[in-house]
Amino acid sequence: MSELKNDRYLRALAKESVDQTPVWMMRQAGRYLPEYKATRAEAGDFMSLCKNAELACEVTLQPLRRFPLDAAILFSDILTIPDAMGLGLYFSEGEGPKFERPITCKADVDKIGHPDPEGELQYVMNAVRTIRKNLDGAVPLIGFSGSPWTLATYMVEGSGTKTFTKIKKMGFAEPQTLHLLLDKLADSVITYLNAQIAAGAQSVMVFDTWGGVLSPRDYKDFSLQYMHKIVDGLTRFADGRKVPVTLFTKNGGQWIEQIAATGCDAIGLDWTIDIAEAKARVGDKVALQGNMDPSMLYASPERIREEVSTILSGFGEGNGHVMNLGHGIHLDVEPEKAGVFIEAVGELSKQYHK
Repeated sequence: MSELKNDRYLRALAKESVDQTPVWMMRQAGRYLPEYKATRAEAGDFMSLCKNAELACEVTLQPLRRFPLDAAILFSDILTIPDAMGLGLYFSEGEGPKFERPITCKADVDKIGHPDPEGELQYVMNAVRTIRKNLDGAVPLIGFSGSPWTLATYMVEGSGTKTFTKIKKMGFAEPQTLHLLLDKLADSVITYLNAQIAAGAQSVMVFDTWGGVLSPRDYKDFSLQYMHKIVDGLTRFADGRKVPVTLFTKNGGQWIEQIAATGCDAIGLDWTIDIAEAKARVGDKVALQGNMDPSMLYASPERIREEVSTILSGFGEGNGHVMNLGHGIHLDVEPEKAGVFIEAVGELSKQYHK
């Protein structure tokens, strides 16, 4: 594998010194870019795009051609594991993901197996290999997975949800069934992420999109302990350097000390926590990623720059900050506004890295 020309992102996650704060965006390869829409139209539909290594590589590289980003993230979906478990994933236009065969009882959990990363999920590994080769060492490649709790939420609800009644009903009325499912998912995520690392991912991230809907006790019970298991099971050294792992719980700011205690390298922050407070609470135990509100990209260029400045000064001097949005970029954001954000980070962050 070629040497990394820009390792700013990996250095920041290791809390090593950098010349400026690295920046990438969640969902940076995606619906806000006209070139993405054209490639998706060529693929036919979203999952066909995910399953075509060359096209998945193309959309992964598209934002890097536009913007001076410090990392690429694999183009895929968090629901690849449940899909490979045979739940029948499909996407309804404007309604998001749905499953034909959701999990309703222990018998359903007993039936699902552990997907083979080089079998049912080989298309993901093919994409990782293709992207890594085409990056040619320009920037690191991030692999990812959904968290067990977030995956289980979709699998039990059968689709997206605003109320979480089915998954919480299972958690409170039949906790042993949900724990059985979460444990299977944690094992599958470990295998899946380790396969991504073997295929060339240089850092991995676990997206716990729905952890923030739980109470503090239930968060530890149903979400955090399984992410901790994943961190313990991951390959942490490959290709001659450390493979950092980032945990991101949306609306999880109240639990960052517990997240830091898992042994992860970095915590992803959404925009509902002040980054100065987060840094004060976790000290130099972990790096921090975040945390601008994605909706800020609707603002004027001046306001976007002001927000970047506020977040950078909130983190202040010292190492261990990766600038990002607090969640994925919205599909109707003008690409030029993303450019303002990314360029502002490069320009305004140098003063904190003397």
